[in-house]
Amino acid sequence: MKRRSFVIAFAAAALAPAALAQKPMKIGIIGSGRIGSTFGGLWVKAGHEVMFSDRDPEAVKRAMDGLGMRARSGSVAEAAAFGDAILIAVPYGALPAIRDQVGDLLKGKVVIDPNNPVAARDGEMGARAKEKGAGVSTAALLPGAKTVRAFNSWGYAVMAREANRPAPRMAIPVAADDPVAMKVGLQLVNDAGFDAVAAGNLAASKAFDLGSSVSGRVLTAAELRQALQLKP
Repeated sequence: MKRRSFVIAFAAAALAPAALAQKPMKIGIIGSGRIGSTFGGLWVKAGHEVMFSDRDPEAVKRAMDGLGMRARSGSVAEAAAFGDAILIAVPYGALPAIRDQVGDLLKGKVVIDPNNPVAARDGEMGARAKEKGAGVSTAALLPGAKTVRAFNSWGYAVMAREANRPAPRMAIPVAADDPVAMKVGLQLVNDAGFDAVAAGNLAASKAFDLGSSVSGRVLTAAELRQALQLKP
């Protein structure tokens, strides 16, 4: 599907009040560092149930601190099984290990991908993913999962600072190949305290990869659509 047609198909979903009226979701977090803890905490505060996991138990404890009964801890496999949607927030080079560990549990589930390939850290795999586009590369690494590209173009500190600010809120682009995944991604971006902007399919998400023209810029939804040349 061409990018413009895809955006038109999902534009209504990005703005629909029903997207904010969904029942609370169960969300599994794989990787409870800065990104995982930031968004897990925002989703708990929005009313979702979140299970944090990480290879470092102390990271899980820090992520859960003060979040109350809707936050819980588990193993990576338990978080993958628990979540209706899964946020994977790990170094890009760790994605094959996640696939080998819990790939079967991720099949059919919405997987939020904020991960950025860095050639200096991730080697040839990172270089290939950066050239091809991180979104499509992640989807290829996690076959059967419904990959959603979001939260990848800004540092966690910027997003934590801007979440739930007074209107106009900071905009976050969302890309997916699957319509259901797109709807869930839009909802979760909105619920985290941002204005979600449907930005096309995973191939189109290369336009907002780390280092792109919008990367690091705090923009409103209208400004982001203009920068990405999306229809209002």
